[in-house]
Amino acid sequence: MNSSRVSMASPILILALLLPSFVDALNLSDPGFLVKKMESAYAQVNDYQANLEVRTYREDGSFETKKFLYTLKKPKWIRLDFESPYSGMILIYPDPDGNAVVRYFFTLHLSPDNPFLQVASGQRINQTDLGLLIRNIAHSLTDRRRGPVEVAEDPGDVRIQVLADDHFREGVVTRYQFLIDKKMWLPEQVEESTPDGVLERTIFFRNLKTNIGIADTFFQ
Repeated sequence: MNSSRVSMASPILILALLLPSFVDALNLSDPGFLVKKMESAYAQVNDYQANLEVRTYREDGSFETKKFLYTLKKPKWIRLDFESPYSGMILIYPDPDGNAVVRYFFTLHLSPDNPFLQVASGQRINQTDLGLLIRNIAHSLTDRRRGPVEVAEDPGDVRIQVLADDHFREGVVTRYQFLIDKKMWLPEQVEESTPDGVLERTIFFRNLKTNIGIADTFFQ
């Protein structure tokens, strides 16, 4: 009698275990579903670290690279430990006055609006976290979209391609490709191109680790 109950329950148990993955597979082509997955994943993050590589491309196809360890602790602390091109430079935001502290062979306190802290797109140090990126992805797929959305699934990630208003340059339209890790449901790569497909910038989030218990003193 007990074995009969087990045999009858097993298919139901297997179905219950497989159902969430099956539902996810059905919804991966839905941009709204993907955004909700990212938002839910990021809501569980208290802090994170990643090795960031930012490639900015020139007209001839060559590029310059910046590499740094990026650390964030909610609600707002950010630290960048540069590997290149300024090996040993540390940038911490914010200080008690809301400025960014730059430590190299000197110490500077600079406003987030200072051009020294901005990239060519005008993106500031306080506009670099994954939370803002996820919000910008949501806008790119809805109210700031300027073309069709293409979603493709790879073994370990989901690729989203869309033509949308640039996240930081007013009046500019950018072709975005977002690579989303399917285990963490967080962005792992952003590719920016012109509407004609000329590559402008690629951002890689490598070795992303979340909720590692970073102390407040790391930012002070």
